[in-house]
Amino acid sequence: MFTAMFKLTFCSLLLGLFLAVQGRAQIFKMKYPPLKEKPAIVLAAFGTSTKAQVTFAFFEKQVRAALPGYEIRWAFTSDIIRHKMNQIYAKRGEAKRLYSLPEVLARLEAEGFRKVVVQPLHIFPGIEYKEVVEICTRFPGLRIFVGEPLFLRWERVKEVLEVLSREFLPPKEGINILSAHGTEVTSDGANITYLGLDWLLRKHYPNVFLATVEGIPDAEGVLKEASSFPGAKVRFIPLMFVAGDHVMNDILGEEDSWRAELEKAGKKADCPTIEVNGQIYYKGLGFYPEINELFIQSIKRMLKLMEIH
Repeated sequence: MFTAMFKLTFCSLLLGLFLAVQGRAQIFKMKYPPLKEKPAIVLAAFGTSTKAQVTFAFFEKQVRAALPGYEIRWAFTSDIIRHKMNQIYAKRGEAKRLYSLPEVLARLEAEGFRKVVVQPLHIFPGIEYKEVVEICTRFPGLRIFVGEPLFLRWERVKEVLEVLSREFLPPKEGINILSAHGTEVTSDGANITYLGLDWLLRKHYPNVFLATVEGIPDAEGVLKEASSFPGAKVRFIPLMFVAGDHVMNDILGEEDSWRAELEKAGKKADCPTIEVNGQIYYKGLGFYPEINELFIQSIKRMLKLMEIH
């Protein structure tokens, strides 16, 4: 009887040990998912809290059509926008949430990705773009290739101007103002691109000027030129991926805006628009399929480089 009880106890111990090992193995599998061979794609944008958020969905649809089968995530670089939108989502009881670039990269690593292409949606190669590059360079555990901002090369600048030129008013009708964000930091290297673009426009387009919300060329000087320019119309053309708060308020708002100032001078102001899902939106660069294609080409170049190196 003692021998039988001993055998039963011994077998129970073996069974318990087997189950414990199996349990630990399952936990191990859950904690460390299989590594993924295919790279993920992260689209990094400043973000917006306005209805112009639809621009991101418009762009993503084009990216998914051009690059099927890839995991695509969004990262938003503005702390203010993320905090504001996440509070709104929480109040609505929605599970949706905006994540920073480090958060997105960490989640991808935890899911088993080891290769990532990050494509910034910045227009000018300024401080914010450099911050994206710095985050990616210092992030451990991932091979990260960072795509180019839109205006890193003059060839791209000219391609974008070619696309936008179909929006330009002819000289006899009035003036066009390409409306950019700008930078208040004098040492920001993007100032070279702003000044170069200003020179390029004045050299090749007699009625197309560049103005920025912050920085140079300053809006005050450009609006003075526009006030006295022949023709009754002024067309503001956003040189931003999303025509959000700056375009809706600083540029085209009812009061204390560029539009209001020029209308006081007797001009009639407008801005290109687009209809998406029955709604009308100011046309940021992200609503031009040809311009989106330039960003997609940058992603494809990074994917190709990742295969080679």
